[in-house]
Amino acid sequence: MNEDRPQSGYEEVEHTADWSLRVWAADFAGLLEQGARGMYHLLGIQQAQQPLTSRKLELQAPDAETLMVDFLSELLYVAEEKGFAFHHFSLRVADTRLEAELEGSPIESQTKEIKAVTYHRMTIQQGEEQLTTETMIDV
Repeated sequence: MNEDRPQSGYEEVEHTADWSLRVWAADFAGLLEQGARGMYHLLGIQQAQQPLTSRKLELQAPDAETLMVDFLSELLYVAEEKGFAFHHFSLRVADTRLEAELEGSPIESQTKEIKAVTYHRMTIQQGEEQLTTETMIDV
């Protein structure tokens, strides 16, 4: 493992038309969380401190890539339609089933918009110590 790179995280990858987000973590639940944090970062979301709200979410998908896209798409929907973002993620993944307990607050400001999270170039890869993926985001 690269000693300079944290165990989990995200980074924007330059792309000509859309946005690309590289995400890595020790396990799939961490990969989902870092994907969410990275997407919120790309959106330029700033959250209000209060009021805090909790939400439970359950998703089932045919494969890990679909589960990742479905999870990020659900969070994008909540951000756009409800004006709400999450900052605490308690995620349990069994195969391709996700049970999530999320906590967050209203969006105070947002600098960018996303049309959709896509499957383009989405492949989750298992490395020696972590999972990685790259997600394309349609802007």
